[in-house]
Amino acid sequence: MSVPTLERSVSRVTGRARVQRPVIAPELRIADNPAAAVLRSATGGPVSRDNVARATGLSIATVNRQVSALLAVGLLRERPDLTAAGAVGRPRVPFDIDHEAYLTIGIHIGAAVTKIVAADLRGRILGGLAIATPQTGQEFATTTVARSAKAFLQRWHRRKALWAGVAIGGRVDPLTGVVDHPKLEWRGAQVGSVLGEVLELPVSVAPHVEAMAGSELLLSISDRRDQARAENGSSLYFYVRETAGVAVTLDGRVHTPSNGPGSIAHLPTGSNVECSCGRRGCLEVTVCDRSLHSRAVGRGIIPAHNGTAGSTIADLYRAAEAGSEPARELLVERATILGHTVAMVRDMLNPDRVILGGQAFTGYRPAIAHVARAFNQSSTLPPTDIRISGFGGKVQEFAAVVTSLSVLYADPLAAIRRTSVAD
Repeated sequence: MSVPTLERSVSRVTGRARVQRPVIAPELRIADNPAAAVLRSATGGPVSRDNVARATGLSIATVNRQVSALLAVGLLRERPDLTAAGAVGRPRVPFDIDHEAYLTIGIHIGAAVTKIVAADLRGRILGGLAIATPQTGQEFATTTVARSAKAFLQRWHRRKALWAGVAIGGRVDPLTGVVDHPKLEWRGAQVGSVLGEVLELPVSVAPHVEAMAGSELLLSISDRRDQARAENGSSLYFYVRETAGVAVTLDGRVHTPSNGPGSIAHLPTGSNVECSCGRRGCLEVTVCDRSLHSRAVGRGIIPAHNGTAGSTIADLYRAAEAGSEPARELLVERATILGHTVAMVRDMLNPDRVILGGQAFTGYRPAIAHVARAFNQSSTLPPTDIRISGFGGKVQEFAAVVTSLSVLYADPLAAIRRTSVAD
């Protein structure tokens, strides 16, 4: 892999000279190079070289070389305290990821809320914050988000930041980090370059639903059976919160269409909800949180204001849990529409697995049974593996985390060379 040329320029934000950090396309896939395989084997905790060789199929000599190289750049650390009694020789010393020296920063820019998190090299979230996504123009918004991330990063001064990852809706050019986001009215927003300039880190930018599918692929594998399933076959990831979207994973790689992700926002649902496109019953306006909250307020199910602040979709969930039948009926109605729509998309693509993510599925847990019932009633194909994302209400944060880690996971030695050049 070639290392992009770094140029010195005068910062638009601070006015001082600084090295311009590159925008690097994310790598939402299970990589097959030896260094990546060895690093991935240690994400679950300390491991021996012998076990890595058995799990990956690499020779013990290859494992030893890769471990030595990853130790040299600081991504791994040896654990002599865990060496088995009576073991002889350096290869018997277990190793794990050095999850205390480094971090990456992940940013999910949502239509209403932006989440900023720090993660260690295992993909564990160390801490985070949420800010309202600025609605006052794309240049001001991207600069505000970048500065908020910079201030947040200063909390972690004992760790070295290696990379920044941004997950965002709309259409993303992964090579340049330029974003078109219709809901935010952004067009040609220089998200990657602004974040790189302010944070002084290499930056990767990914469409958020593809990144969520990538997090299922790279951050949720707990054993060899999960690994085998991820590396073979296909998965459909279906996401709904303020936006609705799908992504497809094929044989260990998130499919990234060359002209950007497709859209399910205007799939017909049969509802009478009016969409901004002029039609009625489009999926996104029918099932998204903001629209559902508006209908709940309009029907008098919840008040427009809760004390001094405006009410939210969480107030609708609480009303249903407290016994409000109109609240429950509205949420069941949404769940039923979601189940029918997931079945329709599943029948078109016929994937091996279906994963449901986003707070429209996880915010009100009793609705899951209604999603499942509608799915089973609507699908014409045999039963399939369908489940809710294990990341629950943090799917957005983990989408950002995997975007920040994906290049490191795909080719760790080349990625570290990039960060070294940037320094």
